Amino acid sequence: MLAVVQSAPGGVDTLQLDEIAPPLRGAGQLLLRVMAAGINRADLAQRAGHYPPPPGASPILGLEVAGVVEEADADSCFRPGDAVFGLIGGGGYAEYALLDEALAIAKPDWLSWVEAASLPEAWMTAWFNLVEKAGLQAGETVLVHAGASGVGAAAIQLAGLLGAQAFASAGSEEKAAFCRQLGAAQAFNYRQTPAFGALVKDWGGADVVLDPVGASYLNDNLSALKPDGRLVNIGLLGGAKAELNLGALLMKRISLIGSTLRPQPLEVKARLARAVEARILPALEQGRLRLTLDSSYPVAQVADAHAYVEANRNLGKVVLTLFPVLAG
Repeated sequence: MLAVVQSAPGGVDTLQLDEIAPPLRGAGQLLLRVMAAGINRADLAQRAGHYPPPPGASPILGLEVAGVVEEADADSCFRPGDAVFGLIGGGGYAEYALLDEALAIAKPDWLSWVEAASLPEAWMTAWFNLVEKAGLQAGETVLVHAGASGVGAAAIQLAGLLGAQAFASAGSEEKAAFCRQLGAAQAFNYRQTPAFGALVKDWGGADVVLDPVGASYLNDNLSALKPDGRLVNIGLLGGAKAELNLGALLMKRISLIGSTLRPQPLEVKARLARAVEARILPALEQGRLRLTLDSSYPVAQVADAHAYVEANRNLGKVVLTLFPVLAG
């Protein structure tokens, strides 16, 4: 099969297309012919050698796919030819990939392959961290950092769906405006407001902060949070080590939560897939939520796609098409 492989960890120039053996399907898995695969920050980190795949996962990049079922168990609820999408442990940048049946979501006709591939990682991450980890409630406020990213755009909208209010940070005025279009009550350009804690406090403060940045944002996040606030850290783009003022945690009764989705047990991911199926897809079809697809690239241009995301140029998701003629 055709797949994106690497000569060694490094920059975008290490990515190349090659023919390799297709994956072997196990019990409870679907073998998919991949039509489209989403690009995530985790892919960039793995490509650079900073985020190795978990034991047993494919070393090929790609954590979310949409495609056609080629093989399934005899007693599976899916059959060859069915259109599905879902979250995988790795291997999405390839002609064929394995998807645990428990994580498979039937693709409705109103979603294109590219649109379907843009959904699982962003919406499952947003649901997992805002609903399950932070317990965001109606009437509360969440500060979403990197609001114009795939996860950020999903989190802003999910807050609104839950009856909560969102503030957002973004890397340009254009991106801040994009966040407001998605429903953020307030949004700021972090390049012009590096000390954002006081600003968010002036807006009334946040009950929850969803942060993929880490160390460099820690003190301002603590300042921005209200008493009994929850800081959910989902990434380390701004470093892993920072000096923590424990007094701020104690006086405000703040909960500091670390969270990653990829190593979660299958049953947790399956629960999130059902949430996407039951809550997100109907809201998208009804127009209560919107897709935030920035662009798609044919797989032969994977290096360009990674460079585009790495430069923070995207507003929402970027997707690879494995079969451009079929992948709409």
